[in-house]
Amino acid sequence: MSKSIVKEECAANFFDDTSLHNIVKEEIEVKEEPIHIQDVDLKLEEGIEVHEELIYFTEGNYLVKHEPMHGDDKLNQRTHSGEKQYHCSHCDRDFSTISHLVKHQRTHTEEKSYQCRQCNKAFPQKSNLVQHLRTHTGEKPNQCSLCDKAFTSKGDLTRHKRIHTGEKPYQCSQCDKAFATKFYLTRHQRTHTGEKPYQCSQCDKAFAHSSNLTRHKRIHTGEKPYQCSQCDKAFANKSVLTSHQRTHTGEKPYQCSQCDKAFTHISNLTKHQRIHTGEKPYECSQCDKAFSNKGNLTSHQRTHTGEKPYQ
Repeated sequence: MSKSIVKEECAANFFDDTSLHNIVKEEIEVKEEPIHIQDVDLKLEEGIEVHEELIYFTEGNYLVKHEPMHGDDKLNQRTHSGEKQYHCSHCDRDFSTISHLVKHQRTHTEEKSYQCRQCNKAFPQKSNLVQHLRTHTGEKPNQCSLCDKAFTSKGDLTRHKRIHTGEKPYQCSQCDKAFATKFYLTRHQRTHTGEKPYQCSQCDKAFAHSSNLTRHKRIHTGEKPYQCSQCDKAFANKSVLTSHQRTHTGEKPYQCSQCDKAFTHISNLTKHQRIHTGEKPYECSQCDKAFSNKGNLTSHQRTHTGEKPYQ
């Protein structure tokens, strides 16, 4: 028996069999047979209690209406307040209405029947496929009203707007930091837990972030995907390419605040600033001398070892 959710915000606006039939056809593409309406006490997935909401399902050729058990005023209150009391048991997402939860859970449990004709990806819902197709067409219908950026999905637009508003709704429970997206909160929380879920399959190293694992893997593969457009050099990391390109452009973006010197790399600025601060972090283990940079320490240590590499 197949069950497919019909958007409650759509279904609530229709009162006769014909209108309901039309909305069901649009949302779930049922066959042309008549749709009958009956009231049933419908239990959803295990662990979900149905109450306070009006939900429509299809079961075979029937449109099934589940009436609210305690009225639907609280549903409206949650919609306006942003409260999200329905938790997905498969992941960490929460939803304000049970219908949105049920629709989301299909992404975990249902067959991916909507296939993209331009690539091999498949999706459990038609709306997911429509959004994916925009990666091929370049369509970005969700326009920011505060700048000229546009996005393929409403969710991406919502997250982007927080750049303008400064809103950071995701608060760390371990410290006072807050974040604009749940993704960055999750990343940050690993600094407290020490969790490193991204394990290298070639060695025993593990990482807190997937991007760090991706960069690390290039040590094993030798991959250098970042090619300089001015010469034949290539690099494993984009930041190293950016740094290298300054040898062609002459750009020196790192300015010393104590004098008029500027540098192409931030590491060179850091070393230079020790001239002003007097900091000498590199200590010799054989005597009490210290140096402002590692190169000078290495040269000094040869006075102890007797090494003469340039003979």
